[in-house]
Amino acid sequence: MFEELLKKLDLNEKERLVYQTIIENGKLSTARISRTTKINRTTVYSVCSELKKKGLIHEGIGEKIAYWSPQEGSDLDRVVAREREALAQKEETIKDLQEALKNMPGSKTFSIPKIRYIEEDELESYLHEASPKWNESLLGSKETTWWGFQSHEFVEHYEKWIVWYWKHTPKTIDLKLFSNDSTIEKHMIEQKLARRNIRFWESGKDGKHDFTGTLWVTGDYITMIQTAERPFYLVEIHDAVLAHNMREVFRKLWGE
Repeated sequence: MFEELLKKLDLNEKERLVYQTIIENGKLSTARISRTTKINRTTVYSVCSELKKKGLIHEGIGEKIAYWSPQEGSDLDRVVAREREALAQKEETIKDLQEALKNMPGSKTFSIPKIRYIEEDELESYLHEASPKWNESLLGSKETTWWGFQSHEFVEHYEKWIVWYWKHTPKTIDLKLFSNDSTIEKHMIEQKLARRNIRFWESGKDGKHDFTGTLWVTGDYITMIQTAERPFYLVEIHDAVLAHNMREVFRKLWGE
């Protein structure tokens, strides 16, 4: 039972052995503790010093040889009082830290990206699922423009989602995308979806420089979609720093 009580005090194995040895003998030198416990003398002194800091033993220094003795019951009460005081101070510090973190602006030079990979069979449902969070990220920033480029294959396969999105999205969000000069994109332009601005990319007569993939920047999200060949897939990166830099590139390309 005594061993279990010492464990509850967060004493490690050597601290428990040394402390119990001192308790059983009442007063011991470092050398005697070392011989009794079979622990190196230097280690014993370090352990005893730690036990002293914790208020469990005290060091007798009035003699030629230093002795270690257990604290009395009343002295142990002071240990509990010190622990309470230290805990109270720690709680206050944590509260102050929480308040400071609330008022601290997010880092503009470092962030931990979160990456998601979506396979083809889940891609369309994910477009619907992710739309609200992309909108929330756009509306939560000063930049409410959806930037990027896309291949015409994406529009061919996911036209229904595009129409659905622009019929349901908040009116404060607009889109500025580069896309391939294609029949499907011209068809989409004829539908006159509000705030959806498309510029055709100069890809040459043979289409050699057409986009073969899609990339969007929506608030703090970068979304990349491959629909040029099967299986299709989507990769989403949630990273404010990368999104900011990509957004600045597209802003320059649009001449803003």
